Amino acid sequence: MSPVVAATRGLDARGWGLLFSLAKKEADDRQVLEAELRRWCDRHGTQAAVYTEIDGTYRRLASAGQEPFPEEICGSTELVDQWSRLELPQTLLLHTSEADVPAPEEALLLLAAGARISSLKRQIQEQKFQAKFRGVELEALYDVGLAIASTLDLEELCEEALLRAVSLLDARRGALYLLEGERYRLNSRFGGDALDDFAAGESGLAEILAGEGRGPEGWIPGARHLLAVPVEIENAALGVLVVADKESRRGVGPFPPTDRRTLSLFANQAAIALENAKLHKLALEKERLEREMELAAEIQQQLLPKTMPTIPGYEVIGWNRPARQAGGDYYDFQGLGNGGWGLVVGDVVGKGVPAALLVSTLHSALRVLLDQMEIGPQLIERLNRHIFESSSPNKFITMLLAALDTQGDRLAYLNAGHNPGLLVRAGGEVEELPSAGLPLGLMAQSRFEVSCLELGHGDLVCIYSDGITECEAPDEEEYGLERLRDLLFDQRQQPLAEILHRIDQAVTDFAQGQPQGDDQTVILLRRC
Repeated sequence: MSPVVAATRGLDARGWGLLFSLAKKEADDRQVLEAELRRWCDRHGTQAAVYTEIDGTYRRLASAGQEPFPEEICGSTELVDQWSRLELPQTLLLHTSEADVPAPEEALLLLAAGARISSLKRQIQEQKFQAKFRGVELEALYDVGLAIASTLDLEELCEEALLRAVSLLDARRGALYLLEGERYRLNSRFGGDALDDFAAGESGLAEILAGEGRGPEGWIPGARHLLAVPVEIENAALGVLVVADKESRRGVGPFPPTDRRTLSLFANQAAIALENAKLHKLALEKERLEREMELAAEIQQQLLPKTMPTIPGYEVIGWNRPARQAGGDYYDFQGLGNGGWGLVVGDVVGKGVPAALLVSTLHSALRVLLDQMEIGPQLIERLNRHIFESSSPNKFITMLLAALDTQGDRLAYLNAGHNPGLLVRAGGEVEELPSAGLPLGLMAQSRFEVSCLELGHGDLVCIYSDGITECEAPDEEEYGLERLRDLLFDQRQQPLAEILHRIDQAVTDFAQGQPQGDDQTVILLRRC
């Protein structure tokens, strides 16, 4: 029979009363244990303290006498020779008697049982407290999560998140940093100054995020205690949240380990809200850009001819299809003072809004110059200087400008770095209208040459942009000038609308569903 069983079988009414008193919720464990410990000390003429083991550490439950027994004993190395000890099941008794104490005796086992009951009650109470604390903590985090998730404004969200974090942990100060490139930049601060920014690899950052160190130098000036956690989503860093100097009844103090867990949980909620706010901001920005693109496209469409001009003795048609909402291609017809007509196809390098803006510049400048001057080298040179002074160095325009003399059936043209126009004679011969000058805007003092040709009945002129000949198939082969020449040759006697339709169909079929890579523009002119 074990000594414990033997001792408990021999308990008298006083012993059972002690155990029942300790088992009651209302009992004062320390007073009961101290009373029983004093009885044992009186019997042996000694002073003593009883400890129970919790997670490898002995914690004092009761003591008798004036001897300064320690509150806690972390391992046997802290036991000193000035005290004698008795090791009982999960219980330790230190005493000052130098005489041997019989063990286990009934009184000692009674103390051990009482100490264990008291210890278990305290652990249960601590667990209940922790459970209630976790419930309150989760409820608070839930309320905080709802509060910060109610806004999609990034700046407002950052301020609200920081204020909630400071309030949640009773901190005096705090700061929220968002990652921009390779640096964390201050977005919001509370209670005082904070470092404006620091590198993602700043010395001390990794340590404090792991729960050690003081963080970057001068992070929160004057703060005594710091607690920092990363703000991240799916292991992708978004920012860093730091709070400083916890308020307590005794003033400013450090943050307990449970606060790190609370702040980390809060940072997880904040990360989701911040990511949503960023995505919302990007969506708004995308929507704004789309509206601007739509407006730019509308403005550009206003620059293109709404109807085809009526030219006695000639047929003419124009067509444009931008690769994006707003493009860099331009075509126009303008009546000239001598009864003739000006025809132009221009191609601004690039696509989208920047190209569309330069198209607007070309349109307005060319219209003004055509009202003042005849089509010729002098006009193109003035236009070139204007484009050079009005655009950035990496922007230029290729252009083919032609003047049709309806009385003499002559076509004078200037090709500024543009694709060669094509003239398909009624008899089937094909001639090119080659370039004779640099694109507009490359050099301020460029010079240009004018060329002339006679138009006979049935002769067809095609002016186009490189979006036609450079249209690519899936294997990156280009449609090319030869295919366009062959198409125009075969279709030269068809109505212009039909020829235009065949060009559109040919490049579309050639691309085989590939996205349109460049703006496409065509002008067709035929003498009747």
